[in-house]
Amino acid sequence: MAVPARKTSKSKKNKRRGNKKLTVPSFSLNTSTGEYHRSHHYSIEEIKNRKK
Repeated sequence: MAVPARKTSKSKKNKRRGNKKLTVPSFSLNTSTGEYHRSHHYSIEEIKNRKK
């Protein structure tokens, strides 16, 4: 089993984890309904209209 020779410092660990963060999803305005929705995702109204 591989074991590190030295303990990883807090700064080294935090630098490595610096890119692991949450991103805010982008929203776009639907011109037909005037509501915001996530890009490349259906809105609830579009799903209801598809079932009919």
